[in-house]
Amino acid sequence: MKTGVTTYLKHFIVSIFVLFTALVIFGLSIGASASFETDKRAYKMAGEGPHIFYTDSGLEICTIRGSRDDGFYIDQTFQDFNGPIETEAYFALEDLSFGLTINPEISIPTSTYNDTQKILAISDIESNFKTFRDFLVSNNVIDSELNWTFGKNHLVLVGDFVDRGYSVTQVLWFIYKLEQDAIKQGGNVHFILGNHEIKNLQANFYSAERKYFHIAAMLGRQQHELYGRNSFIGRWLASKNTMEMINGNIFVHGGIHPDIADFDLSLKEINQIVRDNYYTPFFTKKEKSNEQFLVSTNTGPSWYRGYFKDDLTQDEVEAGLNKFGAKTVVVGHTIHSKVKKFFEGRVFAIDVKHPADYNATFPIRSSEGLLIDGDNYYRVLDDGEKVLL
Repeated sequence: MKTGVTTYLKHFIVSIFVLFTALVIFGLSIGASASFETDKRAYKMAGEGPHIFYTDSGLEICTIRGSRDDGFYIDQTFQDFNGPIETEAYFALEDLSFGLTINPEISIPTSTYNDTQKILAISDIESNFKTFRDFLVSNNVIDSELNWTFGKNHLVLVGDFVDRGYSVTQVLWFIYKLEQDAIKQGGNVHFILGNHEIKNLQANFYSAERKYFHIAAMLGRQQHELYGRNSFIGRWLASKNTMEMINGNIFVHGGIHPDIADFDLSLKEINQIVRDNYYTPFFTKKEKSNEQFLVSTNTGPSWYRGYFKDDLTQDEVEAGLNKFGAKTVVVGHTIHSKVKKFFEGRVFAIDVKHPADYNATFPIRSSEGLLIDGDNYYRVLDDGEKVLL
């Protein structure tokens, strides 16, 4: 009897071990990981900012100062609309600041670019400033002083650079700085909005760290005002596109639903329709329209997961690309263990689980991106290594 019970227990333990091992292997294959205790510096409020808001006569520039022990206060200045604003953003983990020049003029980017320059794309940074910066340094986009070194080339940020992390403000101002610095050298930074940028514009903060609720309260505001119509960073975000084509490659956070091929709309028109709805939360309406389809949280370009979740045919994938005369589509949104190509090299998936600035993880994560050099597509690693796809 004891032998039977012992045998049963052994089989049970082995089965549990095999099942657990299989789950771990599956989790690793899709980029899952476990996160441990958060570094307390993630919650540091002093230096948070700048948060810039429009007033009737100019701009109100606010930065949080002080400490938990001595109390907090708002370092507040005002500036009219004439001329640039010199300011800086602070990163608590490394106790460093980086300067930036803010141009009060905000313009809508174009939707299509044609040249012979290189393209480096990365997505889903999720508020990890250090990870983002280090990847760009290793891949010669910037130097260690954050100076743009990528010349006339294209850096494409394929959405979801906010939420789930503790450095949203720093990441957004860093992107803004990169954008301004690239322009001076004839280069381009393309910030393609993902569903999480749109969520923040629509005051959906379920994926945001609670830290930002408290930051807004210190500023005497509601959280949605951090990215609202009277926020500089909000207006800047709301000017961005959700789809762009660069040298024949479409960059979009989610993907292109095959039915878009039937729409009599250009990339520019699609971008404008989605942009007009950035501040309007989606809900299904009785009357069907192209607009509702494009802003839907299932079929819209910032949300669609069909390349990996639907049983699409090669022809259906190519229909969406042929609509715009594109060679490939590069997407984030749906996580993978590494940068991969699908559908005979017509779809490139670049969403990987990046290292977290303030958390240790298991397994240790590493960043990846996609480099396009002419007709060659490379998986690029966080040490600068390139692997031809």
